[in-house]
Amino acid sequence: MEILGSTLTSTYARPRPTPTNFLPAISTMASSYKNRFPHYTLSHSLSLPWRPSTYYKVASTTPTLAPKSKSAPGLSPAQILPFASNRTALFTRYSPDDWYKSNENNYRGSESSRRSAERLRADTSRLIQEKDQKTRRTQTDTSKDLGERVNDIVFWKSEIIHEIDQMIGETNALSDVKRRLERALAETEGPSQVTQECLYHREKRMSIDLVHDDVEKQLLQEVDSIKSCQERMRRHLDRTAAQLASNRAAQHELERDINDKQSAYRIDDKCQNLRNTSDGIGYYRGVERIDATISVPETWAKFSDENILRSQSERAASAKLREDVENLLNVTSNEMWNQFNRVNVMFTNRISETADAKNKLQSHLAKTLQEIFQTEMTIEAIKKAIKDKMAPMRVAQTRLDERTRRPNVELCRDTAQLRLVHEVQEIDDTVQVLQQRLREAEDTLQMLVHTKANLEHDLSIKANSLFIDQEKCMGMRKSFPSTPRLVGYT
Repeated sequence: MEILGSTLTSTYARPRPTPTNFLPAISTMASSYKNRFPHYTLSHSLSLPWRPSTYYKVASTTPTLAPKSKSAPGLSPAQILPFASNRTALFTRYSPDDWYKSNENNYRGSESSRRSAERLRADTSRLIQEKDQKTRRTQTDTSKDLGERVNDIVFWKSEIIHEIDQMIGETNALSDVKRRLERALAETEGPSQVTQECLYHREKRMSIDLVHDDVEKQLLQEVDSIKSCQERMRRHLDRTAAQLASNRAAQHELERDINDKQSAYRIDDKCQNLRNTSDGIGYYRGVERIDATISVPETWAKFSDENILRSQSERAASAKLREDVENLLNVTSNEMWNQFNRVNVMFTNRISETADAKNKLQSHLAKTLQEIFQTEMTIEAIKKAIKDKMAPMRVAQTRLDERTRRPNVELCRDTAQLRLVHEVQEIDDTVQVLQQRLREAEDTLQMLVHTKANLEHDLSIKANSLFIDQEKCMGMRKSFPSTPRLVGYT
């Protein structure tokens, strides 16, 4: 079996040697004691009663038995003092006077030490009282400062909460105006589409009716007016969206500030109510040397004041923008309604003109048809007259032909002969005149028929124009939105 520090060997074959000295050497004992328990110096402060573990340190080495030695390690034999039993002669070291003086010195030193201790105790008691009063006074002042800080936080909290409520109300009002503006912009799509459809339908007018009239001019102006209104609405929508973003950004800063102040209020209120007997207090070594502050009271108050001023500025801009949007809605509504009425008046006038023209055309067509009928009757009469001249012509020519068969001297150019020749020539001239008149009547009839065709074509054009303007265009324009819808109300 081995023992820590040395190895024991059994000796059964020979007797155990007798030691020369009964006790080991002093140096050996000192060395043994010295090597058995190593010494460690406390490097920690002894003024930390809340950390008892600093008083102790576990030895990191295992103690061992010192070897048997008759001399201390590191010392020469001349430095080792002999025991009294080893002295060869008796001698004294001090005299009685030295003994009395030593006692007197001890008495005087004891009295001096006691007086110093008494003064120290008195000074310490007075110091303790002064420091205790100073500590209490400092703690009271600190609690007072914390209370003032809490009051400041409460004041700014109330200001910020009031501003947040105002900003929320303004943001909601601006959002309502924005929705109205969006609805009004959507409502303008209907009139714009109607106007475009009217222009497209009027492109289907035919021939001479495809004219750049006042209606078309007003329709084009209405398109421009609606596009101008839409463009202004879109610009104000963009401004409203940007203003809403600015309002929300200012509100976010206020809400972040109020959250920080709420946290600071809870912390400072808790600190103000802490007492020496409160639960949860403890030591935090070195915390007074940590400076994590990023502001001073002036910049702290300025930060909240700037947030409130920014919010007030954004609210003022938002209110001005709401007023501008309201004015814009009223102006655009009036512009579109006025232009709508002007276009309707132009449509009414154009429809009336077209209807009058159509009525006149119908009247002329009726007269033309009557004249065609009369001309046809005249042609028939001329043809009958020409036909009626055929029999007298045949009679006269037959007479002349028969008289050419008279014999010899009987072929006399008498009055009857002359009269028959004259009759044939007269009838022939009459037929020629009647045929010329027939050709003129037929030409007139053709002209009347052509006029009739033109009138009928023009009537169809006018009927088409009336149908487009009166039925299609005016029918669509009945669906123009009302004024409340044009200003964004449903």
